[in-house]
Amino acid sequence: METLILWLVIGSAIGGASGWFVRNAQVKTQTKGAEAKAQKLIEEAKLEAKEAVIKAKEEATKIIDEAKKDEKERREELLGLEKRLATKEENIEKKLNDLDERREKIEKDKAEIEENKNFLRDLREKQEKALEKIAKLPKEKALEKLLLMVEKDYEKDVADHIRKVKEDAKEEAEKRAREIIATAIQRISSEQTSETTVTSVTIPNDEMKGRIIGREGRNIQAIEKMTGCDIVVDDTPETIVISGFDPVRRQVAKLALERLIVDGRIHPTKIEEAVEKAQSDIDKIVKEAGERAAYETGVAGLPAELVKVLGRLKFRTSFAQNVLEHSIETANLAASIAAEMGADVAIAKKAGLLHDVGKAIDQEMGGSHAIISKDICKKFGIDEKVQHAVEAHHEDVPPTTVEAIIVLASDAISASRPGARRDSIENYIKRLKELEEIASSFDGVEKSFAIQAGREVRVMVMPEKISDLEAEKLAKNVARKIESDLKFPGQIKVNVIRETRAVEYAK
Repeated sequence: METLILWLVIGSAIGGASGWFVRNAQVKTQTKGAEAKAQKLIEEAKLEAKEAVIKAKEEATKIIDEAKKDEKERREELLGLEKRLATKEENIEKKLNDLDERREKIEKDKAEIEENKNFLRDLREKQEKALEKIAKLPKEKALEKLLLMVEKDYEKDVADHIRKVKEDAKEEAEKRAREIIATAIQRISSEQTSETTVTSVTIPNDEMKGRIIGREGRNIQAIEKMTGCDIVVDDTPETIVISGFDPVRRQVAKLALERLIVDGRIHPTKIEEAVEKAQSDIDKIVKEAGERAAYETGVAGLPAELVKVLGRLKFRTSFAQNVLEHSIETANLAASIAAEMGADVAIAKKAGLLHDVGKAIDQEMGGSHAIISKDICKKFGIDEKVQHAVEAHHEDVPPTTVEAIIVLASDAISASRPGARRDSIENYIKRLKELEEIASSFDGVEKSFAIQAGREVRVMVMPEKISDLEAEKLAKNVARKIESDLKFPGQIKVNVIRETRAVEYAK
């Protein structure tokens, strides 16, 4: 038993030793394999590192070459820039030298000129003293005498020269003015019709007059009280006349009477209703007329109350010309002329539209309608330039802007075109007579004639009293006198005629 155990122990020891040797051999084999593999990896890593180093060196070399190339290009650019700067510097120095030389020359010439001026001044003083000594006259008297002699000797030449200069300037100005005005008128198409304020109402029969008057005149009194107009019922067949200063009130009275006549029921209550309805309708018409005028002329932004005042001009006439239509025409003409002349079109147009707005209320206020128009514009905050153009359109104040002169001219064109206005024969004859009286009031005038419907005044002068030069002065003085004493649309030509006749008889 013990022997068996011993052999078992020995066998176990031998088996364990054999296993250890086998295991140790396996470990050594695995270790050698791992070392070989590691060595291989190290070799591969060294090869890759070597290749990376070579590649890095190549890239570094390439970058260095590019940097050297860029540096060379920049160095060349800097050299070129330095050369250009050097060239410019040389040119500037050369120009400065030239300027210095020119300055020196100018200073030298200036000194010479000053020296010559002093020499001439001294020489002139010596000559003047010599002349005074010879003529025994002071310088002022000698100059006056010399000018009189020259004026007398060359009077005709001076007059001819003045006439030529005036004719040339006038011809050029008229040519340009005709072009501008023709262009403006061509663009503005307006009817050449005249209107009159209707102040009469047609009735179907004379029996209606009694119904309008009413018992003890209560109907006509009610109409007059509510409209502010006088109702004239006379012997004129089938007609009633409305008299009043305010054209809007006359229109209200006319409309109310026409409606009462159509209705047939005429008594104070019905009259009140008719007048109120007519007033409402006229207010609406006035507003629409003002808005239409602003729209047609392109004038925007006017206050509503000012538009209503402007619309009242629909029922206002001047020399049978409707004032609202005249205002629209003036605005369009002013805008066209301003555009041709390069002036402010908006100011000219607005001033042209509002230049006669004072005529809407001039029955209620005293003074020139131009001043009233300006005050209305000021009240509603209209631009000061527009106010001035409105105020100056009849030269109540002198026009100081181009737009004011344009509005003045446009107003005259609209008023004086054919068919625009009508005048009574009494006023027409009175104006012609006043023209002749103004021309005849000057010394040396023999006769004067107003011709071409008052557009020209022909003045015949005495040749022994008026010279050619004085005839030029006389024409200007007559024109100024007409401008200051008369009011007229358009322009009046003053034609001074000096005629000398030499008569001899053969015997």
